Amino acid sequence: MHRTEMELMAPVGSWESLAAAIKAGCDSVYFGIEQLNMRARSSINFSIDDLAHISQRCHEADVKSYLTLNTIIYDHDLRLMRQIVDAAKQHHISAIIASDHAVMSYCRRIGMPVHISTQANVTNIETVEFYSAFADVIVLSRELSLRQVGEIVRQIERRQITGPSGQLVRIEIFAHGALCMAVSGKCYLSLHSHNASANRGACIQNCRKSYIVISKEDGNELEIDNEYIMSAKDLCTINFLDKIAAAGVSVLKIEGRGRSADYVDVTVRCYREAIDALQQGTYTPEKIDEWMRRLATVYNRGFWDGYYLGRKMGEWSDTYGSKATQRKIFIGRGVKYYKKIGVGVFKAEAHTLKKGDQILITGPTTGVVRAVAEDIRVDDQQVDAVPQGALFSMRLPEPIRPSDKIYKLVEA
Repeated sequence: MHRTEMELMAPVGSWESLAAAIKAGCDSVYFGIEQLNMRARSSINFSIDDLAHISQRCHEADVKSYLTLNTIIYDHDLRLMRQIVDAAKQHHISAIIASDHAVMSYCRRIGMPVHISTQANVTNIETVEFYSAFADVIVLSRELSLRQVGEIVRQIERRQITGPSGQLVRIEIFAHGALCMAVSGKCYLSLHSHNASANRGACIQNCRKSYIVISKEDGNELEIDNEYIMSAKDLCTINFLDKIAAAGVSVLKIEGRGRSADYVDVTVRCYREAIDALQQGTYTPEKIDEWMRRLATVYNRGFWDGYYLGRKMGEWSDTYGSKATQRKIFIGRGVKYYKKIGVGVFKAEAHTLKKGDQILITGPTTGVVRAVAEDIRVDDQQVDAVPQGALFSMRLPEPIRPSDKIYKLVEA
């Protein structure tokens, strides 16, 4: 019987997301620096100079750190690639996530641990055995069923396939987040339309838009109604996590380096609770319903189960953008925090705030704080509403920092 203990990996595209992921209970984070990663355009990304601080924060929290270096690599990229890998090793980053053999080879040469990216499109045990010369962890293709995943894990155990560390190769899969219409993200649409290669991390996501089809014969136009036929719904596996555990998956990856800190906070917390519930024998339909409700409050394109349960075709979104049941309205920024009395001071720059409003605070060190606006004060007088432009204070469950952003949450 396979163990239910799984490593939970969180996406980090900003300092706010890094803090949120760690506070929410992830076991590891993955992130990109410079331009040689698959979210070079869509997330903020870090620089080589940020590696020391990222590593320090992860080590202090006992969280593993993985650096994505998984784009197509050309000859003119090799020097930068080596600089990035050298810096990652110098600052004790846990592993490099790679898909190009040049990256794998260089990492092996200098003794830097490697994880094989989903961009390598690993779909069978022989390919797993080939990559085991380079890596201890392999991310399988997103198009496999759980039956196929489970068979690969069984073959690893039967053949005793070990990685460079001497341990059995571990299998990682994507558990939640955006799915691309292309096989494991290999797409040329963006390159053809805007000279921006998805395979170099510069996808502009033109597949997510609606289109009109025009007949070449008679010029008739047909608007593709009710279905964005290239825009897949978001993957969600929290309702069959028991089946994933039974398949022997070792690492669960949440997609979303281009998404906000509150998305990272909610998804990591829900999957953390679900993994813990599996271990404790308390994984119930009632809990699943509550996790699904919470996951729906942050950015999503609707949910489906991907290809894991045997589907052959994608399930497409019927709207553009997010289906989140809540949306954020920017109120203002933090000014000061009084630690002894647990009170934060803010300036309402953009909108008003009322007593009883659900609030969300995000910041590079703070991560994500959720609270209800109670005991709001302006000029040290209790008020029911804060006018735009005013300084106001209120009690908070944990510290905030100057320049942290405060939002109110409303039903979408």
